[in-house]
Amino acid sequence: MTTSTDVNPNKALWEKGDFTRIAETMRESGEALVKELGVKPGLRVLDLGCGDGTTAVPEAKLGADVLGVDIARNLVEAGNKRAKAEGLSNLKFQEGDATDLKDLANDSFDLVVSIFGAMFAPKPFNVAKEMVRVTRPGGRIIMGNWIPNDPTLVAQILKISGSYSPPPPEGFVSPVLWGIEKNVTERFQGAGIPEDKITCERAAYTFDFAGTPAQLVDNFRRSYGPTMNAFDAAAKNGKANQLGQELEALFQAQNQNRRSA
Repeated sequence: MTTSTDVNPNKALWEKGDFTRIAETMRESGEALVKELGVKPGLRVLDLGCGDGTTAVPEAKLGADVLGVDIARNLVEAGNKRAKAEGLSNLKFQEGDATDLKDLANDSFDLVVSIFGAMFAPKPFNVAKEMVRVTRPGGRIIMGNWIPNDPTLVAQILKISGSYSPPPPEGFVSPVLWGIEKNVTERFQGAGIPEDKITCERAAYTFDFAGTPAQLVDNFRRSYGPTMNAFDAAAKNGKANQLGQELEALFQAQNQNRRSA
């Protein structure tokens, strides 16, 4: 008999720590974004890479029938707890992999939303094909993706964290490449979407945290998988303090509430 001990690295990444602590700082922008999506009662929505429901919960509150799918079991459990606490019988969370949505039928959803979620899955062409497959003809797909080397907060967190982390495995495709318009177009064209049906635009996303920049850095250090991995790697090289200082300087520079500086 043989047994497999293979661990999906993407699943391990997002089950590490407690991402809900980061998600709590994203609620306000998540709700504002959902208000712009034209969500209405009866709309069938898939929220992919949903975490604990930062956009899925407000979608359901607007009356849509929402399925949240995430690769991390702990975030699925947290999402179902939120749905129950909010009394949202039209919202369900389940585990799933954005590269292979095998439990979901073709043409199942009017709207597929993935805000900083499916971008982290490997095999981006597979992700695009699966998103298109489960969307009904005439439906919409909306992704929010961080932009590589952008001066904004998370793009810089990922850049700094990457500089302290070991080289990625061969064949690794950086998730932030979803933030480049030509890549988005190429991937969705590969899934059968005409180029004139694919549009990209920049938008701001704000983190609302009632604490100091140093405290928010600590939240990321303890709760955000990519940052946690970077600190683990930096600690082995005696550079954890250096990484912490670099991130705190970034967070201080990005802080828009100087009373918490």
